[in-house]
Amino acid sequence: FLHGGRHHAVHPPMLTLVIGGAASGKSAFAESLCLCAPLPRTYLATMQVWDAECAARVARHRAMRQQKQFATVECPRGLEAIALPQRGTVLLEDLGNLAANELYSPGADSRSARQNILAGIGHLALHSRHLVVVSNEVGTGGLDYGGETQRYLRLLGQLHQEIGRQADAVCEVTGGLPLYYKGGEPE
Repeated sequence: FLHGGRHHAVHPPMLTLVIGGAASGKSAFAESLCLCAPLPRTYLATMQVWDAECAARVARHRAMRQQKQFATVECPRGLEAIALPQRGTVLLEDLGNLAANELYSPGADSRSARQNILAGIGHLALHSRHLVVVSNEVGTGGLDYGGETQRYLRLLGQLHQEIGRQADAVCEVTGGLPLYYKGGEPE
């Protein structure tokens, strides 16, 4: 990928957490890490399809990813049940959707949602060579929210902390540029 005017042959570490705000370039950056990693490439899409507009968007994104040699697997919940074809590269897009889907599934609570997600990410890391997890930045807005919004933000913040501790690299993307907090830009 292109960064700072230089081209790098990038080989992402085993587990990379990429965090960024809306339209920050986090998804494109995460994809660029995966494009330099070994095949096969699996894209785990966590968005639930609710209507025709969502379905059209999913179809458009799936076609774009196929051109980049990603096999797309729709997985709004239950990462532990994913059977990867072989140890390759996995892009999980995104943790925010997954957290909402797990948290608001029937009979779930914050504790079970957190456990399910962390167990699922552990499963993916064990069965892949490279795992890149994309998530939404939630810390700068504070936690001055009520009810369900606060519960969701706390869950996502806890997941960021736990995954960050386990990750080989953690970066935040702003304006399409990564700032590494852990690990570092691969050379």
